[in-house]
Amino acid sequence: MVDAHRYFPTGEALADAERAALSDMALGMAASRILVIAYAVRDRIARGEPVVPFTVGDFAPEQFQVPDSLKAYAIEAYEANQTNYPPANGMAELRAAIVAHYQRHLGLDYPLDSVVVSSGVRPVLYAAYRCLVNPGETVLTPAPGWNNNNFCQLVGAKHVVVPSRPEDAFMPTAAALAPHIQDARLLVINSPMNPAGTVITEAQMRDLCELVLAENARRAQTGARELYLVYDQVYRMLTFGDAVHVTPPQVMPAMARYTLLADGISKCFAATGLRVGWLVAPPHITDRIKSLMTHVGAWAPKPEQVASARLLADDAAMDTYLTAFKAAIQARLDRLHGAFATWQAEGLPVQSIAPQGALYLSVRFDLIGRPGIPDEAALVAWLLDEAGCAIVPFSAFGDDVNTGWVRFSVGAVGLDDIDSCLTRLGPALRAVAS
Repeated sequence: MVDAHRYFPTGEALADAERAALSDMALGMAASRILVIAYAVRDRIARGEPVVPFTVGDFAPEQFQVPDSLKAYAIEAYEANQTNYPPANGMAELRAAIVAHYQRHLGLDYPLDSVVVSSGVRPVLYAAYRCLVNPGETVLTPAPGWNNNNFCQLVGAKHVVVPSRPEDAFMPTAAALAPHIQDARLLVINSPMNPAGTVITEAQMRDLCELVLAENARRAQTGARELYLVYDQVYRMLTFGDAVHVTPPQVMPAMARYTLLADGISKCFAATGLRVGWLVAPPHITDRIKSLMTHVGAWAPKPEQVASARLLADDAAMDTYLTAFKAAIQARLDRLHGAFATWQAEGLPVQSIAPQGALYLSVRFDLIGRPGIPDEAALVAWLLDEAGCAIVPFSAFGDDVNTGWVRFSVGAVGLDDIDSCLTRLGPALRAVAS
């Protein structure tokens, strides 16, 4: 038996060993703050502490299951021995199903070569950064936003962050982005939005499209590299009330030339573990992303691709599933928002934005600076200790301006869990505000 442990550096020698072994990129990587918080919460739950996990944007299977038809289709694919390598850009039947689905539901007609399938949305998002952005070029994103800082670090991009405002539902505005647009190579936005749970309006989208098109018209005159928009719409089927999902090409068709649509089954069908995502973009871009996939092998499992293709072709099954699924998510979000609205009306230091989409609620606790809560870290700890309420602050999404705002995610909780948290949180708020 070889004792490998004795050869691995520890203690004071570890830092020197890391510098000697790792690239600058690897040394600069940071773990996801969201997952760090979630893992700490998981440990407390494992110790038997009464914690309600509003942290990770995932679905607990005991709360939400994938569509029965999706499971059945995947099982049939396994039983048919569909277990070898799929094509690097995804199975033709799935890419065709995505094209047809976009035609029916979004009014967008793309060629088959516009679609690249991957193991969830993350690989194609990273591939978009990697294939479009040279080291030192600028990526422009609003804050809060998901994981943009980490993708920028991985590709060596300059990251310019523009804070968004609660009065704009935390959606980026053309006016805020305009001063930075001439230097940008890539603009990244997300709707329905993680973490805010809000949806971009058609007017907001039109303003952004006009900004991008005007900038590219200017660059065409100077020969500068084009500006592209990555539009993450992985939550697009999860909208509530009067909120309507829109895409850049729907609002201004010329944006098809400059838009990369990131999408997948993960969020809209509670299928985060099945790992099927895709990118829809101009074929001259997807061709290079396909080549990247041949090297990294980040394709979705073949049985899940077969199952996803069959589900996307079955509008009746999707509609049946989404009706119940969305109602359950909205009931949880409404329960939370209703409580915060009531407390705000009482004069307590809280506010929230009515849920519009995704599985998130934005809430502000105006408690920082009060006795025992000197900063954001103390606020997060106070919520956990006083109410068993585990949340993620907006600063974990790159937002250092909108202090006191946090994300509640309802994918792993039931109504009873929410009520148990609210029962403790109300008295705690009254006590600290008195």
